[in-house]
Amino acid sequence: MSEQQTARLYGVGLGPGDPSLMTVRAVEVIAAADVIAYHSARHGRSIARSIAERHLRPDHIEERLVYPVTTETTDHPGGYRGAMEEFYADAAARLAAHLDAGRTVAVLAEGDPLFYGSYMHMHKRLADRYPTEVVPGVTSVSAAAARLGTPLVEGEEVLTVLPGTLPEEELTARLATADAAAVMKLGRTFPTVRRALERSGRLADARYVERATMNAERTAPLAEVDPESVPYFSMAVLPSRAGAPSSDGADAPGGGREDAPRGGRVGAPYRAGGRLGEVVVVGLGPAGPLWLTPEARGELAAAEDLVGYTTYLDRVLVRPGQRRHASDNKVEAVRAEFALDLARRGRRVAVVSSGDPGVFAMATAVLEAASEDPYREVPVRIVPGMTAAHAAAARAGAPLGHDYAVVSLSDRLKPWEVIAERLRAAAAADLVLALYNPGSRSRVWQVGKARELLLEHRAPDTPVVLGRDIGGPGERVRIVRLADLDPAQVDMHTILLVGSSQTRTVRRGDGTEVVWTPRRYPEA
Repeated sequence: MSEQQTARLYGVGLGPGDPSLMTVRAVEVIAAADVIAYHSARHGRSIARSIAERHLRPDHIEERLVYPVTTETTDHPGGYRGAMEEFYADAAARLAAHLDAGRTVAVLAEGDPLFYGSYMHMHKRLADRYPTEVVPGVTSVSAAAARLGTPLVEGEEVLTVLPGTLPEEELTARLATADAAAVMKLGRTFPTVRRALERSGRLADARYVERATMNAERTAPLAEVDPESVPYFSMAVLPSRAGAPSSDGADAPGGGREDAPRGGRVGAPYRAGGRLGEVVVVGLGPAGPLWLTPEARGELAAAEDLVGYTTYLDRVLVRPGQRRHASDNKVEAVRAEFALDLARRGRRVAVVSSGDPGVFAMATAVLEAASEDPYREVPVRIVPGMTAAHAAAARAGAPLGHDYAVVSLSDRLKPWEVIAERLRAAAAADLVLALYNPGSRSRVWQVGKARELLLEHRAPDTPVVLGRDIGGPGERVRIVRLADLDPAQVDMHTILLVGSSQTRTVRRGDGTEVVWTPRRYPEA
């Protein structure tokens, strides 16, 4: 019984391949163990065993855990997953027999035992039954970064680790979003990973590391690697962006901030490094980073220059090496030309816009300028974002469940007579209305006038959603009757959703009030 009490399970991390990178604790555990277990393919060779070989004793009991299937197919009735589950159960039972006999078992694992390691399958089946210790090891990601000799992540950057077995669309989205990334499990997945890197615009930055710290180690720009030569023990690495040079050859390590000029041009056009820059107009959504799409997040990270209204620019994470150009909210045309001039100098520019850039926002201003000389040749792309209307509607229920119209109440760029005519037409057509820009410090009467116009066609108890600062710290959603809509409760941070004749307000069992518009419209 005393022998059984000394039995212990160890998951031993061996590091990335070089035996000299094993930890002192790993060597101690192997030396003291009764049983050494390791995984291998059917050919019987084990990389884990070869790493630890110099520390094995003749009297060690060796348990070789041979995978029933690796890359080949299987005729197991449960398919690949069924074959592997049966294998793990059998392997755990074999190790449990040693532990029950009072023997100490060390399961060898390349890298770190709990980082994409086979040991974890034993851990999940045995750790709750026997005393267990996991000995961490140097991961292959750390080894790859060391061999590349470049920072992996720096400052506030986030490292994303991905298995290459993910679907291509998922890989593309995550790589576009990542500050820095490591993609593991290449081999047969390499063509998919390469396409994902190319589609996400990150291929030029990607490095390839094969068998880091092992004898057959190889590093190269990933774009130059022959897919037929890629083994499983290889990795794609996107290193830190923080130290990357700017496109005009000047490093900007501080991530400076400048005020965008109110007029004039940046300078004479030229192609930095032989390439013309581009302008990407990026929708930030209604609030913070939770509302950003992966595409938008990736474009913001990749930009060399950020241009935008100060309030919106402050919502974007500060990254080393980026230049930020802030300006007032009423200089959209100047801001657009400023961004296009930066792109003519070879810069990759992101113009930020709240909500969706194509809805009363910067996309139109940029495209208007880009349609004229001297900007016709500057590439311009639009990246959509969550609209304020959709965000407020989701918070309230589903008021936009049927046909609806979107109207801005601001008369800064169009006469009030045009707004009034459109409100009457939309109301007469019984459309739900999303009213943007309902009020500001200088515009205080439009909401009251709009209420009067709408009451000519809508019942007094028509539900109106007031969504203020959706997604932000001052978020508030209220539902009022159209007749009770108080202009004093509306400001520039508010959007109004006015129901149709079919829109319903319902109090649910938990006491919450929701607004929804039926998808089916009654026949005349």
